[in-house]
Amino acid sequence: MAVAVIQEFPIEGDDRTTTTYDRVQEALGVAADPPPGGLVHTAGFDEEAGVFRIFDVWESRAAWDAFLNDRLMPIVRPIMEDGGRPPETRVYELHDFMG
Repeated sequence: MAVAVIQEFPIEGDDRTTTTYDRVQEALGVAADPPPGGLVHTAGFDEEAGVFRIFDVWESRAAWDAFLNDRLMPIVRPIMEDGGRPPETRVYELHDFMG
Protein backbone atom coordinates (compact mmCIF):
# COMPACT_ATOMS: atom_id res chain seq x y z
CA MET A 1 0.00 0.00 0.00
CA ALA A 2 1.23 3.51 -0.83
CA VAL A 3 2.41 5.70 2.03
CA ALA A 4 2.69 9.45 2.52
CA VAL A 5 5.85 10.84 4.10
CA ILE A 6 5.77 14.34 5.57
CA GLN A 7 8.94 16.01 6.82
CA GLU A 8 8.81 19.47 8.37
CA PHE A 9 11.65 21.82 9.23
CA PRO A 10 10.75 24.87 11.35
CA ILE A 11 11.42 28.20 9.62
CA GLU A 12 14.03 30.07 11.62
CA GLY A 13 13.62 33.84 11.59
CA ASP A 14 13.55 35.37 8.12
CA ASP A 15 15.58 32.57 6.52
CA ARG A 16 13.84 31.37 3.36
CA THR A 17 16.91 29.89 1.70
CA THR A 18 16.85 26.36 0.37
CA THR A 19 20.61 25.90 0.28
CA THR A 20 20.71 22.76 2.42
CA TYR A 21 17.72 21.20 0.65
CA ASP A 22 19.24 21.96 -2.75
CA ARG A 23 22.60 20.50 -1.69
CA VAL A 24 20.93 17.29 -0.50
CA GLN A 25 18.88 17.02 -3.71
CA GLU A 26 21.99 17.46 -5.84
CA ALA A 27 23.86 14.81 -3.86
CA LEU A 28 20.92 12.40 -4.13
CA GLY A 29 20.88 12.73 -7.91
CA VAL A 30 17.23 11.71 -8.14
CA ALA A 31 16.70 13.43 -11.49
CA ALA A 32 19.22 11.12 -13.16
CA ASP A 33 18.59 8.12 -10.91
CA PRO A 34 15.05 8.13 -9.47
CA PRO A 35 14.65 6.05 -6.32
CA PRO A 36 12.70 2.83 -6.72
CA GLY A 37 9.19 3.22 -5.35
CA GLY A 38 9.14 7.02 -5.27
CA LEU A 39 5.89 8.28 -6.78
CA VAL A 40 5.63 11.98 -5.84
CA HIS A 41 8.08 14.47 -4.30
CA THR A 42 7.21 18.04 -3.33
CA ALA A 43 8.93 20.65 -1.21
CA GLY A 44 8.07 24.19 -0.21
CA PHE A 45 7.46 26.75 2.49
CA ASP A 46 4.20 26.71 4.43
CA GLU A 47 4.28 30.19 5.90
CA GLU A 48 1.06 29.70 7.86
CA ALA A 49 2.46 26.63 9.64
CA GLY A 50 5.95 28.14 9.88
CA VAL A 51 7.70 25.21 8.23
CA PHE A 52 9.56 24.09 5.13
CA ARG A 53 7.64 20.94 4.24
CA ILE A 54 8.61 17.95 2.15
CA PHE A 55 5.67 15.79 1.10
CA ASP A 56 6.33 12.49 -0.69
CA VAL A 57 4.29 9.50 -1.78
CA TRP A 58 6.00 6.10 -1.94
CA GLU A 59 4.73 2.79 -3.31
CA SER A 60 5.26 1.20 0.12
CA ARG A 61 6.77 1.71 3.54
CA ALA A 62 9.55 -0.69 2.51
CA ALA A 63 10.44 1.53 -0.49
CA TRP A 64 10.58 4.63 1.74
CA ASP A 65 12.66 2.84 4.39
CA ALA A 66 15.14 1.62 1.75
CA PHE A 67 15.53 5.14 0.33
CA LEU A 68 15.85 6.66 3.80
CA ASN A 69 18.47 4.22 5.04
CA ASP A 70 20.46 3.56 1.86
CA ARG A 71 20.47 6.92 0.08
CA LEU A 72 19.18 9.79 2.19
CA MET A 73 20.76 9.22 5.61
CA PRO A 74 24.33 8.77 4.32
CA ILE A 75 24.01 12.28 2.84
CA VAL A 76 22.06 13.90 5.68
CA ARG A 77 23.93 12.37 8.63
CA PRO A 78 27.02 14.65 8.24
CA ILE A 79 24.75 17.70 8.03
CA MET A 80 23.06 16.72 11.28
CA GLU A 81 26.45 16.15 12.91
CA ASP A 82 27.34 19.75 11.99
CA GLY A 83 24.34 21.04 13.97
CA GLY A 84 21.51 20.49 11.52
CA ARG A 85 18.25 19.46 13.12
CA PRO A 86 16.32 16.41 11.98
CA PRO A 87 12.85 17.15 10.67
CA GLU A 88 9.62 16.10 12.29
CA THR A 89 8.69 13.10 10.15
CA ARG A 90 5.35 11.36 9.81
CA VAL A 91 4.61 8.32 7.66
CA TYR A 92 1.13 6.97 7.13
CA GLU A 93 -0.58 4.49 4.86
CA LEU A 94 -2.82 6.06 2.24
CA HIS A 95 -6.40 4.94 1.87
CA ASP A 96 -6.49 6.25 -1.70
CA PHE A 97 -4.00 7.58 -4.24
CA MET A 98 -4.67 9.09 -7.67
CA GLY A 99 -1.58 8.74 -9.78
